[in-house]
Order: sequence, then structure tokens, then C-alpha cells
Amino acid sequence: MAVTTPFGTVGALCRMVKIEHSIFALPFAWAGAFLAAGALPAWQPLLFLTLGMVAVRSFAMAFNRVADVRFDRLNPRTAQRPLVTGEISPAQTWAFCAVTGLLFIACCAALNSLCLYLAVPALLFAAGYSYVKRFSWLCHFWLGATLGLAPLAGWVAINPTLHLTPLLFFCAVTFWTAGFDIFYSCQDVEFDKEQGLHSVPVHFGIQGGLVIAAFCHAVTSLFLLLAGVSAGLSVWWYGVWLLVSLVLLWEHRLVKPDDLSRVNMAFFTLNGIISPVVLLGVVLGIFL
Repeated sequence: MAVTTPFGTVGALCRMVKIEHSIFALPFAWAGAFLAAGALPAWQPLLFLTLGMVAVRSFAMAFNRVADVRFDRLNPRTAQRPLVTGEISPAQTWAFCAVTGLLFIACCAALNSLCLYLAVPALLFAAGYSYVKRFSWLCHFWLGATLGLAPLAGWVAINPTLHLTPLLFFCAVTFWTAGFDIFYSCQDVEFDKEQGLHSVPVHFGIQGGLVIAAFCHAVTSLFLLLAGVSAGLSVWWYGVWLLVSLVLLWEHRLVKPDDLSRVNMAFFTLNGIISPVVLLGVVLGIFL
């Protein structure tokens, strides 16, 4: 039996915001919190950090869906999304954006003054991705930087000062996300060309896009290595770093310019492993 909310059914909402993709950013936010504390963080800021991350990600995804609904109607790959099918209306989506945006601001206020000052700029930055792809192939890096804010958010939630370590993790997540988003966009090259949308594969071709994605993931590995050094993590971190680097390498053996059949495995399955493994590496690097 479907559970109904003022914004649509729970199932439709989960599909609209792709709740399963929370696996990409949330573990990095927790990793930032552990790094800032140098130990197990207090439960109260960890709770508000978690709620805030879920809220801002839900806001960003819902905003993207309503901003892109005219493209989603035309693309066969996205034609079953709830806003297209009518399961959720634009008015409900805007209301959902307002509620999740306010919840995010409230969580930031409950953390500390720096988080509160940065709350609205973070929301605007997250919403901006929906429009960057209309004029620049750098949209992948904008999305990457949006997810890259996760370890920074985790850090300032516990320690409201900036430090080199979360900045290095920000860079790692930015390039990691940009790389796998380039993978994902390879599926829509022809559609994006028809609609005048921009992406790395549209501008450089699928083969060129995969080369750029490989560069992004090589840079990701480098920044993760430097982040571990900056944080003073134990040798356990470097074992995890090697494992993550090998998974990234495996991704690039799965996807070929003439064979995109395993894009979803590379995009979600393997990348869904990386963020929890990085969190595990941070925890092991701190405590062992």
C-alpha cells in the first residue's frame, strides 16, 4: 500500500530524488566529521549533519527534476520519472524544495554559526548545477564540487575552521564525481546534441570523454593519498587508498567507446562501493 505525503507518495519521492544515490555523499560527510573530531564525533552534531545532508541532497535533486522536466519528457531514458508521469506535480515539487531547503537551514543553525552563514550559499550552489549544463561542458565539475562540499560540511559541523585535510578531500570528491558523471552522460550524447545541452562527451566525443574521466579519477587517487598524509592517518588508510584506486581502474576497463552496456555498473555499483570504503579507511586510519 502506497504511503502518501503532501508531496506525493513516498515511493515516487524516493524515485524522484534517487534516494539510493545518497551513498555517494553521506559517507564523505561522516568522514569529514571523524577527521575533524580525530575520534568518534558527538552524536548531536552527527545527527544534524546527517539530517542536513539528506535535506540538501533531496532539495538539489528535486530542484534539478523540476528545472529539467521539459528535457525529461523528451528523453526516452527519463520518460518514467515521477514529474513526467504526473505522479508528482510541479507545485508539489516546489513545495518539497521549500521544506527540504528550510530543514537544511535549520540543521545548519543547530550546528554552529559558520554552518548557518554558509547554508543559503550552499543551497544556491547546489541548485546552480541544473543550469550549468545549458551553457558549459564544465557542468560535471560543478556537480563534483557540489558533492565535494560533503567532507567540508562534515568538518565544519564539528570544527568550524578550515584546514588543508577537508580541502584535499573536497578536491578528491570533486574529480571523482566529475569522472563518473562523465560516464553517465555518455548515454545521452545524441539527445544532448539535439537539445543544445553541454557535456564533456558532447564536446570531446565519447572516447575523449572517457579519457578525461580517466584523468579525473587519476587525480582523485592522488588527492586521496595527499589527504591521508595531511590527516596523519595510519597505514590502514593507505591499504584502503590502494583498494579504491584499483576499483577506479576497474571502472575504466568496463566502459568502452563502442560498448556502453556496463555504464550503470561503473556509475552506481562500483562508485557506490567507494564512498563507504573511504569512510572505513578514515575510521581505521584514526583508531588503528
